[in-house]
Amino acid sequence: MNTYKNSELLLERALKSIPLGSQTFSKSKVQFPVGASPLFIEKGEGSKVWDVDGNEYIDFMNALLCVSIGYADQDITNAVCDQIKTGVSFSLPHRLETEVAEKLISMIPCAEKVRFGKNGSDATSAAIRLARAYTKREVVLVCGYHGWQDWYIGSTSRNLGVPESTQALTKVFKYNDIGSLKQVVEQNRNSVAAIIMEPMNVEYPKEGYLEAVKEIAKDEGAVFIFDETITGCRFAKGGAQELFGVTPDLATFGKGLANGFPLSAVVGKAEIMDVMNDIFFSGTFGGETASLSAAKVVLDKVDTLDTPQKINAIGRYLLESLNHLINELGCEHFLGTAGHPSWSFLTISDSGSYNSFELKTLFMQEVLKRGILTIGTHNISYSHSKQDINQLITCYREVFPIMKDAINNNTLADKLECTVLEPLFKVR
Repeated sequence: MNTYKNSELLLERALKSIPLGSQTFSKSKVQFPVGASPLFIEKGEGSKVWDVDGNEYIDFMNALLCVSIGYADQDITNAVCDQIKTGVSFSLPHRLETEVAEKLISMIPCAEKVRFGKNGSDATSAAIRLARAYTKREVVLVCGYHGWQDWYIGSTSRNLGVPESTQALTKVFKYNDIGSLKQVVEQNRNSVAAIIMEPMNVEYPKEGYLEAVKEIAKDEGAVFIFDETITGCRFAKGGAQELFGVTPDLATFGKGLANGFPLSAVVGKAEIMDVMNDIFFSGTFGGETASLSAAKVVLDKVDTLDTPQKINAIGRYLLESLNHLINELGCEHFLGTAGHPSWSFLTISDSGSYNSFELKTLFMQEVLKRGILTIGTHNISYSHSKQDINQLITCYREVFPIMKDAINNNTLADKLECTVLEPLFKVR
């Protein structure tokens, strides 16, 4: 019996009309082992999803972190349904644009004015154009992942199609290594328009690190930008800048803003944001009201229910349980944990005669069999319960010994039911 028969048939069909069979690189067949994983989702509710073959999973990916409250949340669904009955896009602005902007300003430390986009890449690219216009400089310093557009992706190994002249304007510095930043600033003195970074991804910032980056940006006359596409509405009500007590000049938000509806935002100091009057950042769907009505409910929940607090509490319980399990089973030599409780990682290292991708393929094959949807990340939503975490740990209790046995007895090839995943480009 093929557990994923419909998924595989649908992939075969999709590949005839869609490159990779998916609109999103990280949801495509390069991320999931074909033959040992679901490839298409049919529906979701709360913390769970069902694939096109009817298999049920607790979802620890949450649509690449954009589902922050939970699938098909009734309050959000009702608000969106009410709104679309009266129209979605109009010939003039809708009041929701102002109402959601005001809510963001009340919650985010750096926010004095707001502009909306649809994807995180929209927001980060707008912030960079804004910084270049404000400073009249061109070089951008980056740390982390900031989207698909030329100015950023040209600095990665996925730079095919990006002009070399554009690639030359973006420089990478290492997280938690202030010397790395100082060096690249010195090499581009008086040319740096912006320093943009994820305030945290896999590692916590070292004490004083974010403050030091901010000071360097100030001394250089560069715009200091936090990319809070992931950390916003997740690390704290006002994002990582609130949690860590460091306020940037500009910040970009996305993903969790509207619980899966497409919405992003650039926020920041009025003096810089007012340059939006002069640059061109404009899109037909920036004020689309279905997503804004969803965001209004999400932000109310973040504020009144303090959803980040619950997300973080559940995430801490997960990490404590997982670290205990790794130690109990004697798997520390190839497994570990990293990240923030709301967005944590199971790290898999090379071990024995196998590399991390071989071991990760076996890991995914086995956890998916047991009703857990993850690629090794734990993207927590407000809908996740302690019971969900207990089920995850029960799954890991069964899977980790399988991985350990494969390492100790060189039997991974015998255990795999699919081809090994290929390495993807790495930016964190």
